[in-house]
Amino acid sequence: MVNIQLLCVGKLKEKHFSAACAEYQKRLGAFCKLTVTELPEVRLPEHPTPTQVEGALAREGEALLAKLPKSTKVIALCVEGVQLSSPALAAQMEQWMVEGASHLTLIIGGSFGLHPSVKEAAHLRLSMSPMTFPHHLARVMVLEQVYRAFQIAAGTRYHK
Repeated sequence: MVNIQLLCVGKLKEKHFSAACAEYQKRLGAFCKLTVTELPEVRLPEHPTPTQVEGALAREGEALLAKLPKSTKVIALCVEGVQLSSPALAAQMEQWMVEGASHLTLIIGGSFGLHPSVKEAAHLRLSMSPMTFPHHLARVMVLEQVYRAFQIAAGTRYHK
């Protein structure tokens, strides 16, 4: 069974997002061993300078990279990444698993995104849309897409 790790910057506080994540975590239990790891977002002033943002991203990036298992395939969620259809994401995940990957890590940054070092470590830079979403909502969306990918691979009717 494949291990899926979701690394997130920031704590999920909203009950509706937590409930949705819990539902997908439960569903994913049939397909993988899922671990969700929350790392603290570096606190910044209300109107941070570019230097302050860069410093925060660097510290968050170091923390994220430190949590990566050595043999994991990394998917970094970032706006400049490629946009894949659900079947294409499922095919990529399945290809990695066929090639012997036993661990996949998806990374969601905080409100200012991800440090370039994290993006460079990724095997896939993925954008869910050119639109902007709260990073907490992105967590729900990613879990749903991972669940959908397993459903597509299994040939179920979930993905119509």
